[in-house]
Amino acid sequence: MPEAAPFDADRALALAARTLDIEAAALLGAKARLSSSFTHAVQIILASSGRVVVMGMGKSGHVGRKIAATLASTGTPAMFVHPAEASHGDLGMVTAADVVIAISNSGESDELNVLLPVFKRAHVPLIAITGKLQSTLGEHADAVLLSTVEQEACPLNLAPTASTTAQMALGDALAVALLDARGFAEGDFARSHPGGALGRKLLVHVRDLMRKGEQVPRVAPHTAFTEMLREMGGKGLGATAITDDAGRPIGVFTDGDLRRLIERGIDLRSVRAGEVMHAQPRTIRADRLAAEAADLMEQFKINCMLVVDEAGVLVGAFNSNDLMRAKVI
Repeated sequence: MPEAAPFDADRALALAARTLDIEAAALLGAKARLSSSFTHAVQIILASSGRVVVMGMGKSGHVGRKIAATLASTGTPAMFVHPAEASHGDLGMVTAADVVIAISNSGESDELNVLLPVFKRAHVPLIAITGKLQSTLGEHADAVLLSTVEQEACPLNLAPTASTTAQMALGDALAVALLDARGFAEGDFARSHPGGALGRKLLVHVRDLMRKGEQVPRVAPHTAFTEMLREMGGKGLGATAITDDAGRPIGVFTDGDLRRLIERGIDLRSVRAGEVMHAQPRTIRADRLAAEAADLMEQFKINCMLVVDEAGVLVGAFNSNDLMRAKVI
C-alpha cells in the first residue's frame, strides 16, 4: 500500500461533490433511456404466477439483494439467488413460473451467462439490467433496462459506483411501477412490515390493547366519592367510567378532575360520582385503529378513552400509557 497523503479537507469535499454530480447524471441518463422495454418488463412480471428471482455478481449482486427485498416488501414476491451457487444446485430454486432479473454492468458476467441457455430452454422470462445492450446478457433478455453510464464516480473509473446507482434506481422504478399496477396500499405495506412503526400504526386495533372485564374501572352515578376513588386506585387507569343501569358510559372522572376539585377546596365527603363526572365522555369502538384513537386523544387533550360495543355498552378502556406500551405513540 502506498503511503497515504496528508488529509485534504477541501479535496475530500470536492470529490464528494463530483461523486454526487456523476451519480445524478447517471440517474438522469437512465431516465432518458426509459422505453417500452421498461413497460414490457413490468408486464412480464405482472403476468408471472411465480416469483421474481434476482441475480448478480459482485457489487451488482449486492444491488440485486436490495432490489429483491424492495420488490418483496411492495407486493411482488422475490428472492435473490447467487449465480455461482445457482450453477451448483441452487438453480433448482427457479421454476418455469418465475421471472429472472439478471444484473451485470458489462453484460458479460461468466457466472450469469452460463445460466442463460438454461433459462431459455425452461422458458423462464429474462429481464436484464445492464450497461450494454449489445452484450451476451442483453441479447438473451426478453426486456432490457439500460443502466449505461458515461463514467464511474471512482477517480480511477474502475470501482462500480455510478453504474450501481443506476441499477439500484431502475430496480426501484420497477418496484414502484409494479406497486401501482397491483393497487398495493398502505395496509398491504404494513402487513409485510408488522414490526415497524407503520405496521403498528395500521395493524394494531383498539381491541388489541384495551383493558377488559374487571380491569375496567366503572361505578354508578350514585356511588360515593370515596368508593369511586377506591375503584380508580385499584384499576390503575387514572380514570373511571360512570355507567347507567344498562352498562352504557354516561360520564368519566379522571385524576385531573380530582386535582382540580381539591384545588377548589370542595368538600368531597358527601359528593356522588354523578355530580362530578364529565358527561358524554369520548368513546370508541374496539374495531377502530389504535392510531385513530391516539389522534382523537391528542385532538381532545384527554389521557384515556372508553371502548363501547354496537349498543354503546362499555366493554373496555385504555390510556396513553397503553398506547405507548403498544408502541402506537
